[in-house]
Amino acid sequence: MSTHRGNSLASRDIASLIHPYTNLKLHERDGPLVITRGKGIHVYDDAGKEYIEGLAGLWCVSLGFDEERLIEAATRQLRQLPFYHSFGGKSHDAAIELAERLLALAPVPMARVFFADSGSEAVDTAIKLVWYYNNALGRPRKKKIVARTKGYHGVTVATASLTGLPNNHRDFDLPIAGMLHTDCPHHYGFARDGESEEDFATRLAANLEQLILAEGPETVAAFFAEPVMGAGGVLVPPRTYFAKIQPILRKYDILFLADEVICGFGRTGNMFGCQTFDLKPDMITVAKALSAAYLPIAALMVSEPIRRAMIAESEKIGMFGHGFTYGGHPVCCAVANETLKIYGERRIVDHVREVSPRLQDGLRRLGDHPVVGEARGIGLIGALQLMRDGKKRLAFDPAAGVGAFCAKRAEVHGLILRALSGDTIAVCPPLIVNDAQIEELLRRLGLALDDTAAMVRERGLATI
Repeated sequence: MSTHRGNSLASRDIASLIHPYTNLKLHERDGPLVITRGKGIHVYDDAGKEYIEGLAGLWCVSLGFDEERLIEAATRQLRQLPFYHSFGGKSHDAAIELAERLLALAPVPMARVFFADSGSEAVDTAIKLVWYYNNALGRPRKKKIVARTKGYHGVTVATASLTGLPNNHRDFDLPIAGMLHTDCPHHYGFARDGESEEDFATRLAANLEQLILAEGPETVAAFFAEPVMGAGGVLVPPRTYFAKIQPILRKYDILFLADEVICGFGRTGNMFGCQTFDLKPDMITVAKALSAAYLPIAALMVSEPIRRAMIAESEKIGMFGHGFTYGGHPVCCAVANETLKIYGERRIVDHVREVSPRLQDGLRRLGDHPVVGEARGIGLIGALQLMRDGKKRLAFDPAAGVGAFCAKRAEVHGLILRALSGDTIAVCPPLIVNDAQIEELLRRLGLALDDTAAMVRERGLATI
């Protein structure tokens, strides 16, 4: 691992960069891991050490780190039209083609596509459209938005307010008004003793309805949810959860946004998480694997009723006053178009279905490790929650940094993962991963768990 030394890249990094989701004080002491190149599912640091990229970068490098077709697509577009925009009724062929592809792929009928540069921007746009829509319908009070505790929807002022993670709020003066949170649908973490998944889901649906009634249905406008909650801990919804939630949304005329930024394009074993869990949203956000992470691009798809309201309101005002300079950038659109072609030609969803049982079975075997309380996941996304006593659901003291220690030991063994809140180790390899690579990933993860167990025993953090 890179350390703070001389005129190295690590030293230059410490002197120049602010790192997201990093303890900035510890970073000044320890320095970065500097990655210099990638190939397939592997990346290499500035000392030449190889790592399995076990989180696909940030849940996004779906086709690995050296897909020549994407490089060629970007190069072709740079030569033809390196930039144009969609302001003032302008357009270009790459954006038109991508919008058509997304509408054809959408898991439920969608009417239009709006392009942005990141998942945060796409969700932020959805928030604004919820308000715009209700103003168009003459419902100025129907503006509150409900998300879930531990949900993740972005880092803008509005999307970070929807995100249900404390460190995204603390000392940023968030959340802003009108952003509500309902229960986290994590059975292992929050079910009562003896409560089945179905009973847990019933209780959470009832709590959501109680929240809506307490706030006033005439004031609650939308519900935002990830099919599988990603950064909050890779939380797969309990059985019947969405089947019980969606009728409540329809009952009170509440819009449903499915945040597919992580789940979209094959991650859960279907093209969209909406298909995996039978969701019928009014809006869908996508990003990350849309371009296999080769260039920044995101999209928001909206239903026909929202499209009609947008047209009516923009006619009244004289314009639709929203957009991003680089939204629908032609080079990003060209790479996304090629990415979607590859998904189809290589039957990427079928591949995920073929190899994902090996990952999920392996994670569940590791779930029997002394420091693991729960193994969970679906498709090619999963997690191990480290616990002081898994059967009693007793967590480690957060100050002990057990999850962070495990992630660092994984790096020593040549595996990059991510430690999330609650000492959860997230696993999300590129979609092109094969059986042998999954087995090697699991082997390296097992070594990191053994190291973590030894540390826990030495420090007296648990009796295992």
